[in-house]
Order: sequence, then structure tokens, then C-alpha cells
Amino acid sequence: MKIIAALPARYHATRFPGKLLADLHGKPVIQHTYEAVFQSSLFDDVYVVTDSDLIENATRDFGGNVIRSLQEHECGSDRIAEAFSSVDVDIIINVQADEPFICPKSLRQLIHIFEKDKHQLVDLASLMIPITQKEVIESPNIVKVIVDQQQRALYFSRLPIPFLRTNDTSSIYFKHVGVYAFRKQALMDFYNQPVTPLENAEKIEAIRYLEIGKTIQMLETDFDGVGIDVPEDLERAKQLML
Repeated sequence: MKIIAALPARYHATRFPGKLLADLHGKPVIQHTYEAVFQSSLFDDVYVVTDSDLIENATRDFGGNVIRSLQEHECGSDRIAEAFSSVDVDIIINVQADEPFICPKSLRQLIHIFEKDKHQLVDLASLMIPITQKEVIESPNIVKVIVDQQQRALYFSRLPIPFLRTNDTSSIYFKHVGVYAFRKQALMDFYNQPVTPLENAEKIEAIRYLEIGKTIQMLETDFDGVGIDVPEDLERAKQLML
């Protein structure tokens, strides 16, 4: 089974343009992420997937592999699908390029889901982490996921799900951690399907997989990462690396 890691990388991030090339203790952010994934020794290959000359050049400067994405895309799944449509691979793990503290243990657990799935019933695997803080549960910026008794995703939403109708009902809420592992066919099916209605309503790409009938196996983790979304996150990452 051939397994690769892909880091989709846009230069023009809305909230922090150029963040992937921002300096983090002498290296660009994307180099820290790439090296963490590469040094895990879990993958046959690791690639940055980008449509940016600046990111391509920076990646080549530190010795990384690059595949150019020739089109503008709405989400990382589309960018990766275009890049790997003609590549011979079984499993692709999408690692956010702005996650310099990515956890190899979680990546290993995602791979293990496919290794033990002898009948290929799982199309994708992803991560979730329990959340209890009211402000996090209610934040529309945090994607929540609900699962069935086999930990397969039922739905993703920016609203608090499930809704607790009575005060004497308890529930564990889960935040979706956006690290995806795909079978290549599931990824290509996603790419060949236009944006679906619920995906468009929530602006959550994972919903498209559910709407076209794909099975997403969720894995509970304690990894929440430190994504570099705004300049303040970069300063926090600098402190954590001291």
C-alpha cells in the first residue's frame, strides 16, 4: 500500500497572507511542517502542493518535493485531487501546511485505520477532539462533528451539535481536527462532484463526502495542534519552540 502526505499550500491566505513563508525561528512555517511529516518516516513520499512560485521556490530551497497546482481551488481536497490524479498511490494524507506541531502519533493512527480495513469499507479517516468550553462549542469558526456508535461521521456543522433539548441530557461535543486521510478513489469522486447543497450552506468540505455517500471514520485524539491562522498564532508558536 503506497501512502503519501500532501501539504496543500496557498500563499494568499485571507487572514494572514504569506503566513507559510513567515519566519519561525530561522525557518519558514511550511518547512517546520514538512520536516515534521518527513521525519515521521510514515510516508513513501511527502509533497507540497501549491500554485505559488514563492512557495515552490522556498520548498525547493529546503530540499522539499513540490507538485504544482495549475488551477484555483476552493479547498485543499480539490487541489490535492488535481495534483495526484495521475499519480499511482493508494492513500493520501492531507496535512495542513500551517501546522508546524503536527503529531506523528495521530498520523500513524490514521494510517492504521486503512491497514486494518481489509474489505475497504472506509473511504476517509479524520480526527476529532472532545471540547467542553461553551464558547468553543458555540463558535461558528469551530467545526463540530457527530458520529455513530462505530465512530463514523454522521454530520459536520458550525452549530453546536447535538442540540440538547433538556437540561438533564449530557453529551460530549467533538471538534473536527482537519487532518484527512483519503483513499485515492474517494478523493477523485469528490473532485468530480460539484459543490453539494449542505457543503455550500455550511462551507465545510467534509460534508461533500457524506453527501455523495462516502464513509468517514473518525478517530478521537488529544492532538489539537497550533495552526498559524493569524499573526498572533505565529507569536504563540515562537514561544512554544523556545
